[in-house]
Amino acid sequence: MKKFALITGASGGIGRAAAVNLAKKGWNLYLHYHQNKTEMENLLRELNAYNLDLIPICADLTTKAGIQVLLESIFQIDAVCYISGTSHYGLFEETSEEIMDELYLLHVKAPMVIVQKLMPKLMRNHSSRVLLVSSIWGQTGASCEVAYSAAKGAQISFVKALSKEVARNGVLVNAIAPGSVRTAMLDSFTEQELIDLQEDIPLGRLADPSEIAGAITFLLSDDSSYITGQVIGVNGGWYT
Repeated sequence: MKKFALITGASGGIGRAAAVNLAKKGWNLYLHYHQNKTEMENLLRELNAYNLDLIPICADLTTKAGIQVLLESIFQIDAVCYISGTSHYGLFEETSEEIMDELYLLHVKAPMVIVQKLMPKLMRNHSSRVLLVSSIWGQTGASCEVAYSAAKGAQISFVKALSKEVARNGVLVNAIAPGSVRTAMLDSFTEQELIDLQEDIPLGRLADPSEIAGAITFLLSDDSSYITGQVIGVNGGWYT
């Protein structure tokens, strides 16, 4: 029987790597993106080799209309991988309410609404997965990323609470908390800042998106059938 997974943020570094991994495992994919059409087209060309059902979905998940577009595109669903996100760097006292609203809508409200509306479909399978990609800062907080840390912390609380509510329905709910990953989120860092950052990480380097995707693939596999309500840190030993 075909398995279908939704990947939000599939045109980003982690989302793309997750899509490739899951395609290799035979998952049919709903591939959400917002603005990066070129990257999505490139991803679709790469995944076509696997002869799967691939459904691209363009939607702004900070709006009700965008969430509705996504939901109306989904029929069968066995796993939700919420990877969409954006960061914000700056002093908290200088963070505007507009930025706070955007972070909340994208990181907290959107995944809650999407999972809520898809839950009846997920419960039909008795072996479904919900996975949110949170952040190390959702676990421990970061100076100059206060609003982002708060949003990511809310994701973790959502995962822990929801996992208890739907466990008897066969839906496993977990989160991954990456450390620093070589994606576009680090584009604003200088080379020296990246060097300093890596020196703080026990493994001495940034993560590759494929390493985060490996954890995602594991949590969607049968090997994770007794894991729910957990936050898996993939951070090179930076926070334990």
